[in-house]
Amino acid sequence: MIIRTAEEKDMPELLAIYNYEVEHGFATFDLTPKTLEERMVWFREHNIGNHPLIIAEEDGKAVGYASLSSYRPKEAYKTTVELSIYISRDYRRKGIAGKLASSIIEIARERDDVHTVISVITGGNEASILLHEHLGFEYCGTMKEMGMKFGKMLDIINYQLMV
Repeated sequence: MIIRTAEEKDMPELLAIYNYEVEHGFATFDLTPKTLEERMVWFREHNIGNHPLIIAEEDGKAVGYASLSSYRPKEAYKTTVELSIYISRDYRRKGIAGKLASSIIEIARERDDVHTVISVITGGNEASILLHEHLGFEYCGTMKEMGMKFGKMLDIINYQLMV
């Protein structure tokens, strides 16, 4: 497996990974699949400044990705970033999420413009919670019933890592 910076050519695979979660999972609160054009806007907001986007490549294709994105639009938040990790359903439970998370946290630690990494995890995602705790993130609280997906009210669990 290779961990590398995402490129535009990876976007169809990254889109498929993301849209699977939109349609079948709870990792995102998006309810409508994104188009390639919509995700290209997201792509262009990454790999500039303190917003890296990296992928895990296996057999020549992207099988997962991790990104650091803006946490909030207010200027005072500029050194706080939000971590997202998505893994193709066929490649889960192979340690890819941990390798991506470790790699992107190392990138964050090397930058002067990242102070805090935030993760917002959907309640019930025990694998993600365990990964974040293993990486040294601190639990910062649960917000109850923040979104509804597939007829179910979902909590969000907040974790923070100071880098």
